[in-house]
Amino acid sequence: MEHATELQAALHTIHLRSPDPLAMARFYSRAYGMSLNAVEGGYACCGPGRSVQISRGPAKQLGFAQFMLHSDAAWQALRQRVRAPTQAPLPAHWAEGGAGGAVAWRDPDGNLIVFTAPGGGAAPGPDAGLPAAMLQHFALRTPQLPQMLAFYTGQLGLVLSDLVRDPEGRLRACFLRSDPLHHALALFLAPMACFDHLSFEVPDWACMKTWGDHMARLREPIVWGLGRHGPGNDVFFMVRDPDGNLVEISSEIEHCEPGRAVGEWAHEERTLNRWGPAISRS
Repeated sequence: MEHATELQAALHTIHLRSPDPLAMARFYSRAYGMSLNAVEGGYACCGPGRSVQISRGPAKQLGFAQFMLHSDAAWQALRQRVRAPTQAPLPAHWAEGGAGGAVAWRDPDGNLIVFTAPGGGAAPGPDAGLPAAMLQHFALRTPQLPQMLAFYTGQLGLVLSDLVRDPEGRLRACFLRSDPLHHALALFLAPMACFDHLSFEVPDWACMKTWGDHMARLREPIVWGLGRHGPGNDVFFMVRDPDGNLVEISSEIEHCEPGRAVGEWAHEERTLNRWGPAISRS
């Protein structure tokens, strides 16, 4: 049986809505060592390998997520299978499409997902003396998980790495990848659709300690972790931004071989945190 192949794309930018965009931008700039720039419609925070944008709107809602293809060949392969009638308009004030182009879709919950041709990375931020931290994945809560899974695998071409089912067999969470890293997107069954978290991947344990000490100096409390996820096997800790979104620092995420079988996990605390308690989404 032929196995699914990854898009060969990586998360480049997360755009969040907020009732107080400036407070959010100041938090991300200060806590994650990024520059803070006013842009048309809101604020942009940039650092090496990480970019977060914020504009005015309701809390805990995704403005858009942008993925960048790893190569021209991967971009052309995506373009060849694009079905034009299903595409959505690009975000207002679009600045990251570049000459190479961009395409966008809305998922069943209305979240806007953008793919762009290869180009420049995020601009470096201030020299905060912090270890590398790459914007690596994000997560959404949804009341229609099967439809969301079908969209992201069937329409966009993400590959299912692991899923979580409850004792009745109902799908409760899934983890999808866009390149060999275990997941670029996690989806959790919940009563309402909203943003859940974004994650920065760091090189190793020592870097996690440095980031933890940095949060301590800023008096930003760790609200979950240290822990180790089951799906993905990454170690992590999380804080909350001013709107209550979870923000993760993680390391050691699984690298998936081509053709890796889909893993299935029980819906229990130990699946989301093998070392301790978990945060419930439903």
